[in-house]
Amino acid sequence: MDIFNPMLSLLSIIRFHCLLLVLNLLLPTIRCKIPTTLDGPLEPVTVPLDPNLRGIADDLPDTDPRVRRSVQGFEPEQISVSLSATHDSVWISWITGEFQIGYDIRPLDPETVLSVVHYGLSKHQLEHEARGYSLIYNQLYPFEDLQNYTSGIIHHVRLTGLEPSTLYYYQCGDPSLQAMSDIYYFRTMPISGPQSYTDRVAVIGDLGLTYNTTTTISHLIKNKPDLVLLIGDVTYANLYLTNGTSSDCYTCSFPQTPIHETYQPRWDYWGRFMQNLTLKVPMMVVEGNHEIEEQAGNMTFAAYSSRFAFPSQECGSFSTLYYSFNAGGIHFVMLGAYTDYNFCDQYKWLKRDLASVDRSITPWLIATWHPPWYSSYNAHYREAECMRMEMEELLYSYGVDIVFNGHVHAYERSNRVYNYSLDPCGPVYITVGDGGNREKMAINFADEPGYCPDPSTADVCTTNFTFGPAAGKFCWDRQPDYSAFRESSFGHGILEAKNETWALWSWYRNQDSYNEVGDQIYIVRQPDTCYLHQMARRHRFAMI
Repeated sequence: MDIFNPMLSLLSIIRFHCLLLVLNLLLPTIRCKIPTTLDGPLEPVTVPLDPNLRGIADDLPDTDPRVRRSVQGFEPEQISVSLSATHDSVWISWITGEFQIGYDIRPLDPETVLSVVHYGLSKHQLEHEARGYSLIYNQLYPFEDLQNYTSGIIHHVRLTGLEPSTLYYYQCGDPSLQAMSDIYYFRTMPISGPQSYTDRVAVIGDLGLTYNTTTTISHLIKNKPDLVLLIGDVTYANLYLTNGTSSDCYTCSFPQTPIHETYQPRWDYWGRFMQNLTLKVPMMVVEGNHEIEEQAGNMTFAAYSSRFAFPSQECGSFSTLYYSFNAGGIHFVMLGAYTDYNFCDQYKWLKRDLASVDRSITPWLIATWHPPWYSSYNAHYREAECMRMEMEELLYSYGVDIVFNGHVHAYERSNRVYNYSLDPCGPVYITVGDGGNREKMAINFADEPGYCPDPSTADVCTTNFTFGPAAGKFCWDRQPDYSAFRESSFGHGILEAKNETWALWSWYRNQDSYNEVGDQIYIVRQPDTCYLHQMARRHRFAMI
């Protein structure tokens, strides 16, 4: 080549710059290869705490315009969409009328307002109509100086016969009162199949209604989820007295009151704040400990069970505390940690539900409940050990792929694990109790000197380990092998199932821009490797 030929020199320069451009595009991928569970078990990683990231843990005040009532009369508010058991049905929920709190409350009559949804494929032609049911609930404290609460009228309407992966427009309310909402839209889930998946499933837990919460939800919305899982502890209304006075923690609050109080208007504030998300993106919720909310007559879970619609009847559980549903090629099982699980109705239902799952149609099996079985944080350490001992082998024998938990106010992802031992056929456990509530973050680990809890404060089933590196001890003296990654930060996660064996999990921290990843891994199913192993254990359950 004649290096003095100007044209050839120019072509060489262009080729060189094109090569540099290609390398610049490829190098980040080469340097930042996303790990997979096939690379595991991965070495434990702990991201050091940044003390500047505690954020503003204060709740939004009732004067914040985002939580104020903005409708008139019986116009709908707190509108939300939730899924039924399969793609062809969804629930639309909303509230009409005003709540009351005080010493002399007069509940509204649900029969006075209709529950109607008009819907269709065009916002200009809502040709279908569905009618549902309505209810109110009370939170009652028959004690002097404690105020009672009665809700607005809560409406639930089930739409059926829907097409998969289809955008529907809807309007809800009571047309006879000229009290209808604006026109909104939602998209149905894909039909169940091994190559059919919703693009992005957001996962959050322990959300509350703080300024940290607002950042979490803002980032989550920018990540454009198609479905949201909320893994318990919704509003933290029970960190308030009935007069609206707040506290920073559950165990240290209000010890002199005759019953642990809760300030129910916080539920209404939360519903109003969340409406921008929930009126178009389906949200599926499972209860946490802050939803128990005991009241007169030993009644519990009144707000949780009344305000959300659940596919309980459709999936055969007939309980708001545990249920299941399909979203494309994923079968989700939502379990209750605060109701019986020892060979009781929930256990028997779970056994039937798992046995009915056809993995050729829904290859992915994902379970959720509130308190984690595998967490290395000091907070709530081994608190759900009784539940683990009763249910872990059943979930393992049916090949559950991923478990999502909350409760611990931090983030942690495990290696595949079963019975505290690394196991290539065990689930990946992910704790996402980092939504942003007012109780602040968990920052201490049980394996740190001085932070191993007293065994007497843990679950009654919890004993010292009898095998492995922690044998004879209640806590590990280093980050456990099952703990792959942990960090004390608020945030949310996004799950993207790519096909029947690969799914991308990404965790986003509040302190970063919404699209900057804090933790990421491909979770890879190995059904051929694990099938015979799991079937042997499953046969044992068939005999019980």
